[in-house]
Amino acid sequence: MKQKMSYYVSMFSFGVLLVLIPVSGFAIEGLPAITVTKEAGTETYSLSIQVLILMTMLTLLPAGVMMMTSFTRIIIVLAILRQAIGLVQTPSSQTLIGLALFLTFFVMAPVLDKINDAALQPYMAEKIDLETAVQKASEPLRAFMIGQTRRSDLSMFADIAGVKDAKDVDDIPFRVLVPAFVTSELKTAFQIGFLLFIPFLIIDLVVASVLMSMGMMMLSPMIISLPFKIMLFVLVDGWNIIMGTLASSFFT
Repeated sequence: MKQKMSYYVSMFSFGVLLVLIPVSGFAIEGLPAITVTKEAGTETYSLSIQVLILMTMLTLLPAGVMMMTSFTRIIIVLAILRQAIGLVQTPSSQTLIGLALFLTFFVMAPVLDKINDAALQPYMAEKIDLETAVQKASEPLRAFMIGQTRRSDLSMFADIAGVKDAKDVDDIPFRVLVPAFVTSELKTAFQIGFLLFIPFLIIDLVVASVLMSMGMMMLSPMIISLPFKIMLFVLVDGWNIIMGTLASSFFT
């Protein structure tokens, strides 16, 4: 028992050393400590605080990807499509998320290129500071979000937030633009999903009516209509239509 305890203690100590050695090297040669200048003097945050701030920002990254890009509209439409066909687990949720993610990269490629050219590359070349880089990076993203947001949603959230001094949509802060953009994306996604549901709903109604007229009321219409819905979706090249419609809806 003592040998096992000593073994666990030694392995734990070794793991702690493996973690602390790179951190100590990073503290010496890597990112400098955060310095905040106040009226009374200068306050410096340690490296552990910087790592905590960085990890906190990384946890907010998925929310930013979902709420400030085309991901929300795409994943909702794909989920509604799967429900309309009647397939509960096919395609799987992982497949839909991966498809939505790569289609998001395709849609957001022009915005990412502008951010790279206007903000990231000049910042890495030390031509601009961090504050200027963040401001330049937000401009293409803001233009994309404004282009996909309804003016009624912008006005509603601007009134709720009490933003009265915005003379143009470009003056609206992100705290107002983001919820307005998400609301518009949800509305657009459900509109597309409603149009997708109609042909599959017609097939369900036709099959249910035929089974009812034949007296086969104990047979579930879903069992009969599912192959017809899959066949219809394949014959009209449904995936090509869905992907093309979703992608082109952001460029109109």
